[in-house]
Amino acid sequence: MGNTFGHLFRITTYGESHGGGVGVIIDGCPPLVEISAAEIQVELDRRRPGQSKITTPRKETDTCEILSGVFEGKTTGTPISILVRNQDARSQDYSEMVQTYRPSHADATYDAKYGIRNWQGGGRSSARETIGRVAAGAIAKKILQIYNNVEVIGYVKRIQDIEATVDSNTVTLADVESNIVRCPDLSCADLMIDRIEAIGREGDSIGGVVECVVRNVPKGLGVPVFDRLEADIAKGVMSLPATKGFEIGSGFAGTLMTGSEHNDEFYTDEDGEIRTRTNRSGGTQGGISNGENIIIRVAFKPTATIRKEQNTVTQAGAETTLAAKGRHDPCVLPRAVPMVEAMVALVLCDHLLRYYGQCKVLS
Repeated sequence: MGNTFGHLFRITTYGESHGGGVGVIIDGCPPLVEISAAEIQVELDRRRPGQSKITTPRKETDTCEILSGVFEGKTTGTPISILVRNQDARSQDYSEMVQTYRPSHADATYDAKYGIRNWQGGGRSSARETIGRVAAGAIAKKILQIYNNVEVIGYVKRIQDIEATVDSNTVTLADVESNIVRCPDLSCADLMIDRIEAIGREGDSIGGVVECVVRNVPKGLGVPVFDRLEADIAKGVMSLPATKGFEIGSGFAGTLMTGSEHNDEFYTDEDGEIRTRTNRSGGTQGGISNGENIIIRVAFKPTATIRKEQNTVTQAGAETTLAAKGRHDPCVLPRAVPMVEAMVALVLCDHLLRYYGQCKVLS
């Protein structure tokens, strides 16, 4: 019922932000993949709260436990269960929200759909649900790396109107992790950090754009017509909390070009490979990867739960105001980077298995 993602490499996330814990069940993972809790923890540490002065101060180690599916350091081909226990929930901070709806949050829509909701921290609508995705994404990244040295690198491209200049062909993980805002353009990173701190002091929030590049992508991933590669990537990243927009390649800027300006002309490189001279398509054509870098951008709105007083209503429809308590990110972008990477990796890993299942079984 909406908690499962993928076809052959399939994940199901579970848990709530203020329950006993959160996690993921991964089904369809190939056997004999060397993986450890420490490798998964690296990705979870990039996502966890309390990691810097510009993120929520909630203190969670987000320590992962592999409960099944891994034996002697290798996957067994059976379902992998990963659990992260909640340790620093403060449900009392949300007591005002038992009856009062937070503007632009999921409170009102969950009530409208289910007739009941977990008001403690947002329940399933909390970004804490993404722990399971990031844990599964760590395994997907490992499979992609083993297969073709595929790199999935996300970074903060823009915070409000501060936009970075990043070379997607050369940017490295070290560049991204060199500062707390995860922007490889260091001059912009300082401006972004100052902006986030200033808006946080005001009790407000801001949004921005995460860009993600995938390098060394195999040709042939993607299944027309409804499971086009870019369509599945779009669904994956747009299922993340706070997302409001998706672009691939030239994106909306391509609408300002003519066909002759936008088309990616073909040529044969020195190794005899068919390539494109430009990459306005963003690494896919006809819904199938063409071997060029996949480049996407995801827009994130400002965090909905803020300390500034706002007009709202109660469950009964009475008008009131709300200045939210609790601990929330003034900007979700720095912690969203590993989330975007995880969803992209999950889609590519799933399509890699589907490609082999359909197109390589007789070869």
